[in-house]
Amino acid sequence: MIQEFDSQVRYSECDQDANLSLGGIVNYFQDVSSFQGEDGGIGIDYLQENHLAWILSFWQIIIRRRPRIAEKIKAQTWAYGFNSFYGLRNFTLLDARGEKAAYANSVWVLMDTERLRPVKANQKMLDTYGVEEPLKMDYAPRKVREPQDMVPGERFEVVRYHLDTNHHVNNGQYISMAQESLPEGFPIREIRVEYKKQAHLGDGITPYTYEDKNRMTVSLRSDEGKTYAVAEFLRACGED
Repeated sequence: MIQEFDSQVRYSECDQDANLSLGGIVNYFQDVSSFQGEDGGIGIDYLQENHLAWILSFWQIIIRRRPRIAEKIKAQTWAYGFNSFYGLRNFTLLDARGEKAAYANSVWVLMDTERLRPVKANQKMLDTYGVEEPLKMDYAPRKVREPQDMVPGERFEVVRYHLDTNHHVNNGQYISMAQESLPEGFPIREIRVEYKKQAHLGDGITPYTYEDKNRMTVSLRSDEGKTYAVAEFLRACGED
């Protein structure tokens, strides 16, 4: 089943150039996937009652262009496979002409929040989501390499607005945290993010960075040196 909703780029979703921000794109993708669960009766309440949570393991987001303020857009998502306790999901953000402004691949893990272990999706979930054809795109590896000799940045702490309904840092917030380490004006064409460890309220995070030609890697690490998430940003150098 394909889930979609129409919208219009809001001022509150824009960056300094009045374009939809990277965080705004991620939020549209998160929202449309959550709407599919809510509309199908397997949303937040259902998950919490059954001690379940979908935890994002990997993002690959390609940005062709960022829509302008007040531009009409459509967010879409669909599941294209279930493999053991993994759920595979595509996203598109379409402009008024029906052309892809951004699109994505993602890998999710269904967790039993009481036993703290992954579990398979039940039949109700499989029937609600269905399985569609995967999006035609170049699928990147799910593992994001952390180069040696990464440079530490300024430590900060997790605060309440970073958290989501699972009571840990929202996956979009990790991207915003990592983006803060990019050079001013760094044009993003693609981002890959691997999520490794959950950060909670009050946890310390230190960004470690490494820049190599047209890419920059940002590793968000705990005070003990464990990686919460690692993001690889590719610099835009032409139309995709």
